[in-house]
Amino acid sequence: MNEALFDREPVLAVCGWSGSGKTTALEKAIALLTERGLRVAVVKHDAHGIVVDREGKDSARLFAAGADVHLHAPEEQMWRLRRRPEDSLERTISSLLATHDLVLVEGHKETPLPKIWCHSEGEEAVPAGISGVKATLPWDGDRAAVLVSIAEKRIREAVAGRSLFGGVLIGGESRRMGSPKHILRVGSRSLLSMVAAVLRSQTERIVVLGRGDTPDDAGPLDQLGDAPGSGQGPLAGLLTAFRWAPRVCWVVGACDMPGISVEALAWLVDQRRPGCWAVIPRDAEGRMQPTLALYEPQAGALIDTLVARGLRAPRALAQWSEIHTPTIPDPLSQAWLNVNTPEELQAFRERSGSY
Repeated sequence: MNEALFDREPVLAVCGWSGSGKTTALEKAIALLTERGLRVAVVKHDAHGIVVDREGKDSARLFAAGADVHLHAPEEQMWRLRRRPEDSLERTISSLLATHDLVLVEGHKETPLPKIWCHSEGEEAVPAGISGVKATLPWDGDRAAVLVSIAEKRIREAVAGRSLFGGVLIGGESRRMGSPKHILRVGSRSLLSMVAAVLRSQTERIVVLGRGDTPDDAGPLDQLGDAPGSGQGPLAGLLTAFRWAPRVCWVVGACDMPGISVEALAWLVDQRRPGCWAVIPRDAEGRMQPTLALYEPQAGALIDTLVARGLRAPRALAQWSEIHTPTIPDPLSQAWLNVNTPEELQAFRERSGSY
């Protein structure tokens, strides 16, 4: 494993000798973390084999016959899979990161992962040859509280250190406007260039999400047409973005939002927090505004779920508790104004004095 692979991700291996209390500390810490609304996954190393079923149970018989088995119950589910040549710890952790805020690995003291070392009774130093230790848990004291503090700091650092990419949504039918919105102009600038310029204030890379010729004043930009199987509407653009760059935070703005501002975008980015997978603001009437919003990497799996259900609009993301929907401050509300008709665009030009 590449030692730097998970160095900036919310991953921690909790290591120590047998009898050092790793499982007890993890059990108590996980209960505290999940109470705070965080999704936590654990990868446990077991060198002696895994026992999950009683011999003779239907699922055990099906597994013994050669099948991989998915157990689905009202409050839980479980996969029982055979180990394949393509399987690896890296692949497992990456998969779990897509749907969790934190991945804890019990054991793997010799694997190059960021680690917390659990001291055994009387042990004061980390053994020689153990690399990547970020913190230690002493034998005495409230280990769970210390572990929670370390884990929450790790999550905060991962969120703060995540790359922010800007996505400009284009390519709607524009039936009411009569022409592609992103090429329309307010003053001397196209709508696409206006939105892209604001997104640049908070992001390190701008990508046009959708098909259509881009105006010259927008400059050279990466562009992604909707990926096969990505559905339609804004969800298609979002899912395509996550398939292209799954481990970044996407800040998206629709091309029909001429009032977008640097101040509004700064407020949006400031709403990020651990356990929040997307920031989709609500206007004064309580309506969600998902086309000027922020989507963390974990939102990609939720968007994929909605597309599989045949949905087009991201508003359905509100069913998940991990989606943060703050109310837009009144002074910034103009940034979330959509223009859908020539009359609405003209009215905006008149109000802004840009013809």
